[in-house]
Amino acid sequence: MPDITAANTVFLISVPLLLPVPQQLQGFATDDIFTAEDIDATDTQQGVDGILSAGMIYMPKPMDIALQADSVSISFFEAWYQGQQAAVAAYAAQATVTFTGINTSYVCTTGWLKRYKPMADAKKLLQPRKFRIEWQSITPSPVGASG
Repeated sequence: MPDITAANTVFLISVPLLLPVPQQLQGFATDDIFTAEDIDATDTQQGVDGILSAGMIYMPKPMDIALQADSVSISFFEAWYQGQQAAVAAYAAQATVTFTGINTSYVCTTGWLKRYKPMADAKKLLQPRKFRIEWQSITPSPVGASG
């Protein structure tokens, strides 16, 4: 049986035009590394005669990343956001997420920083910060597969 722990997940991300060296994200929140939302794969229309038709549609792939308030990886998102603000331009990211236990990687392309939390919420402890990226594509491939 494969090991499905998320503790050995490797998330490498870069913003080629701003932060070109891939960074490994570290310091994920307790019980929350990231979530990829469900997306609609098709759109449907049902005619008045009851016949259902469908067509493939392209949808952004939203992903929320949660980092502890003291994560060293927060500086990556701060630099990305600040770089965009300074340039008055949006910069796309790319990433590779590897689930070691199930021997699968996901290549994430053309990701836009959609949501940015400018600071941690202060409670008894500083709370995790979440960042949302919307990817153009997330494509699975077995680890070690030749491309």
